[in-house]
Amino acid sequence: MKITFLGTGTSCGVPVIGCKCPVCSSEDPKDKRLRCSIMVETRSTRLLVDIGPDFRQQVLPLNFRRIDGILITHSHYDHVGGMDDVRPYCKFGQINVYADAIARQAMLQMLPYCFAENRYPGVPRIELNEIHAGMPFRIGDIDILPIEVMHGKLPILGYRFGSFAYITDMKTMADDQVELLMGVDTLVVNALRFEREHHSHQLVAEAVELARRVGARRTLLTHVCHDVGRHVDANKLLPQGVRLAYDGQVLMV
Repeated sequence: MKITFLGTGTSCGVPVIGCKCPVCSSEDPKDKRLRCSIMVETRSTRLLVDIGPDFRQQVLPLNFRRIDGILITHSHYDHVGGMDDVRPYCKFGQINVYADAIARQAMLQMLPYCFAENRYPGVPRIELNEIHAGMPFRIGDIDILPIEVMHGKLPILGYRFGSFAYITDMKTMADDQVELLMGVDTLVVNALRFEREHHSHQLVAEAVELARRVGARRTLLTHVCHDVGRHVDANKLLPQGVRLAYDGQVLMV
């Protein structure tokens, strides 16, 4: 299974508009972070996890082939703002979108024209499906287990795909949901920055603790803001087996 990081940044992206800090001024491409999303692929199945406002820019360099499903973590704009841009992919047929009840209801309100019963010509051909934490399902040849995490006080979803798990925008997780992650080989998890507590996002130390708790061999940090420092410098501060993810990075799992 191939994992491509389409974006590893927070809601503002990096560089942040108007910021001249060393990270935002860096010429290192690994310090350029679009809004958070990954692509999960096998030879026969292609999935997205989230589809933020940078989606068009993220996929233009990639092969143009069918999208078999879009998994939504939650309905904040930086995770769903690119939904209308799937229109070109509808030439391959209807695209199924999967979300929990909270995110589903929010998207019906945010994008009513996409899900109306009588849609006008040109609207994306997408179907919104409700899924539930702890209830596995399958798309093509990929098995998916939704896992509930807390984004502050908002329950959202992370996803496990066999030995690989992807979690973003998490602050806390209940013990029974941690159990669903036990034994993952590769964990991708959000880590906003090293210092300054945030009410709804983990810091690096919290992400590292989760990785140790579930026994991940390899951990990549995503949903990273400019406060974390330059990619090359931040990696020097991380423990063995933990590194910052970067846009365009490809994993085989």
